[in-house]
Amino acid sequence: MKARTLCWLVSGTLVAALACASDEPPEQEAADACAGVNALTDAEQAEGWTLLFDGEGLSGWHGYNGGPLEAWTIEDCAIKSLGSEGNYGSDMRVDLVTDGEYTNFEFSIDWKATERGNSGIMYGVIEDEKYDAAWMTGPEYQLVDEAGSTDDVREVNQTAADYDMRAAASNKPLNPVGEWNTSRIVVNGDHVEHWLNGVKVLEFQRWNDEWEQLKNASKWSEYPDYGSAATGHIVIQDHGSVFWFRNVKIREISEE
Repeated sequence: MKARTLCWLVSGTLVAALACASDEPPEQEAADACAGVNALTDAEQAEGWTLLFDGEGLSGWHGYNGGPLEAWTIEDCAIKSLGSEGNYGSDMRVDLVTDGEYTNFEFSIDWKATERGNSGIMYGVIEDEKYDAAWMTGPEYQLVDEAGSTDDVREVNQTAADYDMRAAASNKPLNPVGEWNTSRIVVNGDHVEHWLNGVKVLEFQRWNDEWEQLKNASKWSEYPDYGSAATGHIVIQDHGSVFWFRNVKIREISEE
């Protein structure tokens, strides 16, 4: 039912003000705002998609290596990273990890950044106490406010890049800070694709000679287990920035 709205006009010699008040309860307003968000269409269900976030809580997720989730909350139908301080492994900077592990899949997520924000989506992540953070083991689809960065951001560290390994297309359709973007990662055996707002902006093969050369020439040369796992967790990174995430979903696929 549409909300009934009461409006009145207050007028004076030179000033007129219009004020409106809705009799719709706050709970219903919130539900209306979330309509169609964090839900699967009939077609998506038929294709085998599964929601990883219901818009209400963090069921199905945990902190990396069991760390606390004090820096994460739910706001406006989205997962929100609060912009925690401190170093990786501290009580205030803990990555958000799926309970499940995945091998071949198509993963989709909507995200919105704040100015100078930095985050990322990782996959093939291994949990072990010898690692302080997920990025030490899992390849990263980078998320960053390129325009607002105070430093020059190398192409391999820009949005939709395979972080520190391969750059995404320079003409990628990236929406600015404050607007929603949709990122998609397709992993099928050794083949990986990065998509941004409906456009494929990067694809590559893992574990071949070129991949090994790029790894050895990057920061990952110091992390021997980086990118080695065919099966692992998916992770939303806490990089100390405020981000929002919604419509988080996955479709497992068979290796071709």
